[in-house]
Amino acid sequence: MSEKEEKTKEAMKEKLSGKKFTKNPIKGTKYTIIVSSAKGGVGKSTFAINITFALQNLGCKVGFLDADIHGPSLPKLIAINEKPKSEDGKFLIPIEKYGAQFISMGFLIDEITPMIWRGPMVISAIKTLTQRVLWKDLDFIVVDMPPGTGDAQLTFAQEVKVDGAIIISTPQDLALMDVKRGIQMYDKTKVKIMGLVDNMSFFKGEDGKNYNIFGKDGVEKTAKEFNKKFLGKIPINIELREASDLGLPLVYKKPDHEVSKIFLDIASKIRQDFP
Repeated sequence: MSEKEEKTKEAMKEKLSGKKFTKNPIKGTKYTIIVSSAKGGVGKSTFAINITFALQNLGCKVGFLDADIHGPSLPKLIAINEKPKSEDGKFLIPIEKYGAQFISMGFLIDEITPMIWRGPMVISAIKTLTQRVLWKDLDFIVVDMPPGTGDAQLTFAQEVKVDGAIIISTPQDLALMDVKRGIQMYDKTKVKIMGLVDNMSFFKGEDGKNYNIFGKDGVEKTAKEFNKKFLGKIPINIELREASDLGLPLVYKKPDHEVSKIFLDIASKIRQDFP
């Protein structure tokens, strides 16, 4: 191995170790939980908004930070069509709705404008959302992370004090390949993985039977393989999808719904990890 190759290897090792980075807490909250998926399209954002209201249902004061810069979902998920205000031109005031606080890059642009940004601009936006928002007396901020394991995820893991990560996946083998990469990234950056969630786990037919469209038990097996907690299975459900499209999350709208109860059970498991 050449001297140049050796230096490159050491630089990458140092970057992943996170030893030289200061992890800054998000001010205004006791705990920060990130919801992550190594692959897009697995229902991460829908899970994130519903677990936020599940924690609220347990008596917690909650906020939601949409860190998916290229594909912000929050304006649709919560039906907010207004821009956050700033009293000093430096710090944003989160928008309040349904008793929770929200911030998203999607609040600052219209819904069809593409975010054609390179890595440095994305990282700058993430730093703004994590360090220049005036959150008020929260117990939890739930962060909807962008999918994948790129610069945005690495920046967040190395530079933001994260109290726990929840990894979302379908049970499909193709999705689980990326989940394993995500687990290793968070382990290397010393972010505690609170558990894995099997989303779109099955579909219950009119005959009452469960149909495993994307496979069966893959997420639970992956959790065991990496010695992580398995938090539960969330089925494909029409009402869950409809509620998201209406901007009225199912857990908030119908806390007694059978799927809402699954979110509440997962939220209870999460809550137990914090004093």
